[in-house]
Amino acid sequence: MKRTALPSTMRANVLVRAGELANETRPVPAPAPDDVIVQVHAVGVCGSDVHYFHEGRIGDFVVDAPLVLGHEAGGVIVAVGADVDPARVGERVSIEPQRPCRRCEYCRSGRYNLCPDIAFFATPPIDGAFAEFVAVPQDFAYAVPDGISDEAAALMEPLSVAIAAVQKAGVRPGTRLLITGAGPIGIVTAQAARAFGASAIVVSDLMPERRDVALRFGATQAVDPAVGPLGSGFDAFVDASGSPVAVKQGVSALKPGGVAVLVGMGADEIALPVSVIQNRELVVTGVFRYANTWPLAIELVASGAVDLDALVTGSFGLDEVRAALESAARPSTLKSIVRPDHAIVSDS
Repeated sequence: MKRTALPSTMRANVLVRAGELANETRPVPAPAPDDVIVQVHAVGVCGSDVHYFHEGRIGDFVVDAPLVLGHEAGGVIVAVGADVDPARVGERVSIEPQRPCRRCEYCRSGRYNLCPDIAFFATPPIDGAFAEFVAVPQDFAYAVPDGISDEAAALMEPLSVAIAAVQKAGVRPGTRLLITGAGPIGIVTAQAARAFGASAIVVSDLMPERRDVALRFGATQAVDPAVGPLGSGFDAFVDASGSPVAVKQGVSALKPGGVAVLVGMGADEIALPVSVIQNRELVVTGVFRYANTWPLAIELVASGAVDLDALVTGSFGLDEVRAALESAARPSTLKSIVRPDHAIVSDS
């Protein structure tokens, strides 16, 4: 078995305050008994990272101390805690970036994403993965087959958001689904919906470049909401835009008994067509991250049902995190990847 000698320090990119980033040298984390230490090979840039970078907060979560961003991550296990099988060293993994308490009613019922004491990567005050090493609970570091790239291992996280959304929407063979927003979450939701058997997947976005991308990734139709109606009679609607106008249009496009799932981050409060919701007995719900999605996400990618590698439009080093975050503003960007590469000394 290979034995890996870890350095004592590592590089990390830190959000000091809104708009200000700095590279720091920090101690390599020590594993708790049930943890593994992962050398991070790839981290996807998420909209929440961009929001923290520009605004310094998301709702009640405020960056009031230096914070390492990045929560879409994959890498290789290089060390393990005392209660973890040492044979896992060298295993390539995708990281589920949360640490629930495992004791509350939500954890015990399997809805651990709603745990009030959960620690989530890159959410103040918990550091994320724009660093060379991270500590992860062993059961939240999921082995991935060799056919899955480092980038795809990292992007199991947004795919998990999409899986949670289509599951909540009740997508099944024959479902007619509307998705508003053709950014990364909208595109991967279209892929997930196709894998779940949806027969019609209509994606709405104002940008023609993103509508074209949606058609390449599972949408059966892409529409411009500024020039015409989105359609009607949908079984389910997923908002991946956060736009109040899109949410209202999407809810109104549902057939009686339909389901609206709100995923996109937008205004804290918006106006909804209450009479439509009442008269059609619509269900309007949200998605807060995910729970129990990683095994299915890995299977969908390994089988070829979902293509995550094709979402990658740029790769950046730790010294280029600002450029990676700013790249999200370009219409041509789907997923930028940060690669915190680090040399590890191994012997036999």
